[in-house]
Amino acid sequence: MNALHHPIGVSTVTTDENQVTRDAEAGRNVLDATQAALQELRDSWNPAQVDDWCTKVLARPGRVVLTGMGKSGLVAQKVAATLASTGCPSLFLHPAEALHGDLGMVTRDDSVLALSNSGESEELVRLLPSLVRLGIPMAAITARSESSLGQAAQWRFTYRLPQGEGCPLDLAPMASTTLQLIWGDLLAASLMTRRGFTRDHFALNHPAGSLGAKLMRVKGLMHTSWPMVLSSSPLTEVLRAMTGGRLGMTSVMDGPALLGVITDGDIRRALESAEREGRNPLELRAEQMMTRSPAMIDEEALALEAAGDMESRKITFLMVKKGDRPSGLIHIHDLLAAKVL
Repeated sequence: MNALHHPIGVSTVTTDENQVTRDAEAGRNVLDATQAALQELRDSWNPAQVDDWCTKVLARPGRVVLTGMGKSGLVAQKVAATLASTGCPSLFLHPAEALHGDLGMVTRDDSVLALSNSGESEELVRLLPSLVRLGIPMAAITARSESSLGQAAQWRFTYRLPQGEGCPLDLAPMASTTLQLIWGDLLAASLMTRRGFTRDHFALNHPAGSLGAKLMRVKGLMHTSWPMVLSSSPLTEVLRAMTGGRLGMTSVMDGPALLGVITDGDIRRALESAEREGRNPLELRAEQMMTRSPAMIDEEALALEAAGDMESRKITFLMVKKGDRPSGLIHIHDLLAAKVL
């Protein structure tokens, strides 16, 4: 019989009741440790300190440079991404790489936000003198304000771990990385508020995402040219306009004023009516086929509103207006292409 081999240090998994109990206890320890630390942070964080940091960051023309080693570095990367996507130019600088040339990415116009639970990460501590010499404002997210990092920073966004990390061995970063992440989000949210960051700004920073598309304005997706005919245009001219426009419709215009729209369905109904009444279909005019007072939407409305309007009316397009004049057309295919639907 061949022996079963397991990775070094990994034992076989058991599913007895005692093991389930131990698993549940380990999970509760993580949750309890994190909850205790979060509750203490909620009661102790200083809004005035955050406001002072935001004021300094917004007054500088550069970026917020995030840095940190190990697990703190991974959290720093997430915070950098959050800041960038919410209107604050930022980047992540790996401390070890910074010591070997990447420090050149940092300018005197920037500010630094460094993450370290102990505040004594070797690579980060070795980087501090260079940052201080550059005269760059520095903030720290750390559990130890008295650490080397804490002493070098102008702003110390600290937290405590009353019940430790929650790790079964109390060695792996667990509660601490959650607290660092919360601090990062707290700072990002404060900067968003101070910048007056809006849904429109968010959409501009997320052009490829479905959420960004839904937050786009109709004017960003609409056609600014569309098929048009006059009210006196015959059926053949209406069909020519619809075929050329490839939108399954044409508008009926009187100069800049919109009189109505004609769709495939409008033409079928007009032909059926002409047949019943014994009229020559070729004598039909646009004004006899059009739907008057068609559905319209303002060009400043959200694309998501246009989608909801189309779905509720069971139609495939909306005329777009600016003030009381038509300015474009938005089709369901435009919403599908932009991943609004």
